[in-house]
Amino acid sequence: MFFASDNSGPVPPQVLEALTRANEGHAKGYGTDPLTEEVTQQLRDLFEAPEAAVYLVATGTVANCLALACYAQPFDTVYCTPPAHIEEDECNAPEFYTGGAKLTLVGESDRFEPSVLRRAIGGSGGSVHNAQRGPVSITQATEKGNIYSLDDLRAVTGVAREFGLPVHLDGARFANACVALGCTPAEMTWKSGVDVAVFGGTKNGLMGVEAVIFFDPEKAREFELRRKRGGHLFSKHRYLTAQMQAYLADDLWAELARTANAKSTRLLAGLQKVGKIEGDPRVNMIFARLPRKLHARAFEAGAYYYCMGDIAEGDPEEPVKARFVCDWSIEDAEIDRYLEVIGA
Repeated sequence: MFFASDNSGPVPPQVLEALTRANEGHAKGYGTDPLTEEVTQQLRDLFEAPEAAVYLVATGTVANCLALACYAQPFDTVYCTPPAHIEEDECNAPEFYTGGAKLTLVGESDRFEPSVLRRAIGGSGGSVHNAQRGPVSITQATEKGNIYSLDDLRAVTGVAREFGLPVHLDGARFANACVALGCTPAEMTWKSGVDVAVFGGTKNGLMGVEAVIFFDPEKAREFELRRKRGGHLFSKHRYLTAQMQAYLADDLWAELARTANAKSTRLLAGLQKVGKIEGDPRVNMIFARLPRKLHARAFEAGAYYYCMGDIAEGDPEEPVKARFVCDWSIEDAEIDRYLEVIGA
């Protein structure tokens, strides 16, 4: 009954098999091997972007931060939402990799409201005394388990375009959002006005690899230099590439995400009977408020997930917020067991 994070799930056998195949013999290092060239072309095909610059790195943090650093000067600001991963969970890494660019938090939600974003951008960057206008960073799916529709994305990127600003998409759960929308990767990125996207893999079953897709190839050389300078160019690069190769084969990326989303839907159906659901969960993450006594009962039975409050003391009937995340490997029996324990 492990619902803490999709970071914690196992690696699919297809990925381990690909790593085993890549482990045979010798190969050129630093991403100059034939397999990397092949996978790069596959990613261009997937995103319908034949001129795109494609790079693999091992973590989502460095994917986001190196991408943003290619678009943000040290005197710029990056516009993001308050719960954005680059704000809450990256230990000031964006500021570090950009050489000091700050973050401007826009609104109070996990999704941009175009009118609020327009006011935030319009009210900044007009003077030498202020941080200058920099990239707009969108998270899809969001840190609260919500998603932007394609129209929503275009509305936000349209505001960025009004000010001549580039758009970065943090896609740690890119696949989950894409299959939930029933759209293509191209439709959710460059066709909706995104300049650089992170195609996440680690949260969706990979051992550790993310793809950074620049739809403006002029940024390619800068990213290569920043990746090397930042210590994120793998010498044995083929082991990153092999994971991505398996991820792309037969659209495994979509299959894993679709499975995780379905597991979350199964869990959501039960949670709705005993708690209050926040937002409109469409992917593999749910925020719900359950009575403190139900959390205590679940933890005693061996469940593991994150609560945003103390469950040890207080009124047993008082609702306490919790986050539930399903990965591709969660068994229906685990979900049903949890729901049985909490009486749902």
